[in-house]
Amino acid sequence: MLTKLKKQIQQMLTTEAKIAHRIGFTPNRISIVGFIFAMASAVAYALVAAHASWFLLLGVFFLLASGFCDTMDGIVARTFGQTTVFGGFFDAVLDRYADAAVYAGILIAGLASAAWGVFWGPIVVLAALAGSMMVSYTRARAEACGIKMESVGFAERAERMLILAVASIAGYFWLPALGYGVAVLAVISNLTVIQRALYVYRELKKKLTA
Repeated sequence: MLTKLKKQIQQMLTTEAKIAHRIGFTPNRISIVGFIFAMASAVAYALVAAHASWFLLLGVFFLLASGFCDTMDGIVARTFGQTTVFGGFFDAVLDRYADAAVYAGILIAGLASAAWGVFWGPIVVLAALAGSMMVSYTRARAEACGIKMESVGFAERAERMLILAVASIAGYFWLPALGYGVAVLAVISNLTVIQRALYVYRELKKKLTA
């Protein structure tokens, strides 16, 4: 859904990409920095229950910083002709670990339980995690079949990160809001998987009948 907006943002960040390139940041190095930010976000979420609710805001800060790096690595790669097959693979692998770590932090702190209780809370988080992983997996499998999947579905990674960030900020003021946000992520992520599965089915059917 945010693909067109993402392209506009990429154009706006060309200057920052040039600065990053000038000081020696390659796309893979930026991906690693983004991964480190994601791990910091996961730790902040995990510490919310044991410390203070302001860790939620810290988690959001690191989450958005990770998302910024996830955008910047691609801009640097395209701007300076550093796009490689391994770079795309490496970035995708780090993104999956990053997503899993953030949800793990939320699960460890039991943050969804404020909305759904101690039994359903973890299940909601796991459903959101599974949906997140499957959205990416369906894209990878589809593209392996020669079917482009960019912008297919309404819960790509950028959308998921923004929803989680907004839910976390709301959760700072009213903790159950985070749990409800995670539930929204669980629903739309898995619906996106269904969307993509149907899209691939139609595209493959077209190829067979062409």
